[in-house]
Amino acid sequence: MKWSEFKALLIGISPETPLGRIVSIRAEEDKEILKYFSREQLQIRSEWRKRQAVQRSKQDTTEALEQLRQAFVALAEK
Repeated sequence: MKWSEFKALLIGISPETPLGRIVSIRAEEDKEILKYFSREQLQIRSEWRKRQAVQRSKQDTTEALEQLRQAFVALAEK
């Protein structure tokens, strides 16, 4: 299955399905709603946010290293 087809199928997923519920838990940002999350919901959200933070950290590091490389190349050309 191509990504575009898979993505189209996921867009229509109901929040009443198990996958839909997990997606909505991971995406929730409203502090009022978060106050009423169960321990399990908070754990699902926390694990997802930790995973995203690690991935973002690696991406930030890669971008910073690339910027440094470009700066050194620019200095070497002068």
